[in-house]
Amino acid sequence: MILLLIACFIFVLLLVGGVGYWFLTSPAKTEPTPKQPAHEPSVFFEAPKETREEDGFLRGLGRNWNPKPAARNDTERKLRTAGFRHPRAIETLQGLKILIASTGALGVAAAAALNGHDLKGMLVAAICTGGFLSMLPDRFLEYRARARSFAIRRGLPPALDLIVLGLEAGQTLDQSLSEASRELRDAYPELSSELAVVPLELRAGYPRAQVLTNLARRNEEPELTKLVNLLADADRFGTSLAPALRTHAKYMRTRRRQLAQEQARKTTVKLVFPVFFLIFPSVLVVTLGPAVISLYASLIPMLAK
Repeated sequence: MILLLIACFIFVLLLVGGVGYWFLTSPAKTEPTPKQPAHEPSVFFEAPKETREEDGFLRGLGRNWNPKPAARNDTERKLRTAGFRHPRAIETLQGLKILIASTGALGVAAAAALNGHDLKGMLVAAICTGGFLSMLPDRFLEYRARARSFAIRRGLPPALDLIVLGLEAGQTLDQSLSEASRELRDAYPELSSELAVVPLELRAGYPRAQVLTNLARRNEEPELTKLVNLLADADRFGTSLAPALRTHAKYMRTRRRQLAQEQARKTTVKLVFPVFFLIFPSVLVVTLGPAVISLYASLIPMLAK
């Protein structure tokens, strides 16, 4: 009975949290996604023709699951930001959700059956477990996107320094980006892979403004978007890139130092909760514990009389 009540509580908690999350993340008005022009390169890489018709087990499971357009666009954006650019990555993600949820639900249902629970308890435990496990891939995707954005943001100042050195040495912007990508391959592989795509798209004949826009769309990192806007404005108006990039690198380092100082100042406020809930009770027990024990030992004989 206690296990059934706990399972019901967890189910209701997950249901309310899921409904609230859906209302918070769903847009107010869903607009149809405009079709991409023929000259615009897609942010999702096309799969080879010989492997395009081959579906794996996870893609076969996720192919029959068609989410709403708003949810699909949001999932594609998360996959794109996390670095998964395969055109069928969303099908793989949906198949992974179904596989994890069904496997966990069946396992918990079997464990409940072995412990002697009735059908109602088995169903509640299976539904709760399946609903909880189906959210794990989304949480991992968000964590991967944040980690990748942080890695790209950390690598931007050294990349700008390398690009400035290349421009001052007489190289073009495309050559400087290629050289910076090669130099950053070991230290910052995420940023290196993104910069390596830019010269390839330029060689394919796409306009530079469109290539830079695709670079910002693939990552959605604010600092990278600022850099893309700077490069696009410099290419549009014909201004010198080297001084502007050097100033932008200095600004980014100053901004990073200010953020670090801000986080350091927040530490004192964040330490209030662990000090109050963890350290203070321990100190209270250590200091008042002997006094309470001695008082209790002296009052028991008096009360017995």
